[in-house]
Amino acid sequence: MNEQQTAALSPQQQAMLEVFGAHMQAELVTQSVDDALATMTDTPHVNHIPVMTGGVGREGVRAFYTNHLIGQFLPPDTETTTISRTIGTDQIVEESVASFTHTMQMDWMLPGIPPTGKRIEIAVVVIIRFQDGKIAHEHIYWDQASVLVQLGLIDASSLPVAGAESARKLLDHLLPSNTLIERAKLA
Repeated sequence: MNEQQTAALSPQQQAMLEVFGAHMQAELVTQSVDDALATMTDTPHVNHIPVMTGGVGREGVRAFYTNHLIGQFLPPDTETTTISRTIGTDQIVEESVASFTHTMQMDWMLPGIPPTGKRIEIAVVVIIRFQDGKIAHEHIYWDQASVLVQLGLIDASSLPVAGAESARKLLDHLLPSNTLIERAKLA
């Protein structure tokens, strides 16, 4: 966010943004489970909606972060482009596109799938709810079919699913729409 946008936020919204930043720093940079949990309430929950990974309660989130997230969250070549961020009175909603090469085990997103070395581009929506100045929950959404197409684990040619094209369309709204409808007409 630029300075003008940040200045327009209430002190409560600025505090939420700071806590969210500290949480992401702990997950991605310092890779500290304790620091990540310090940004959360006593009864948080994390839910990666497409694959139902995460945790409930402080110990459930701690176990998930320790065994399945921190250290295997995102490959080193990950690039993230924020599309939009909405900051309300008690939650932040962020829409982004993440691109990375699947070079590491990623239990949180691809349980049981060993690294494939394939490039992934996906749209992601993160909803962070706050309670008393701390993160109460994280709900993370992405199109798992798109991920599986890009890994070559499902064949998109006969299904109404897309691969990296769906994330690219989010980055460039001028890319063609309705390509799956047109493809279905030709079948």
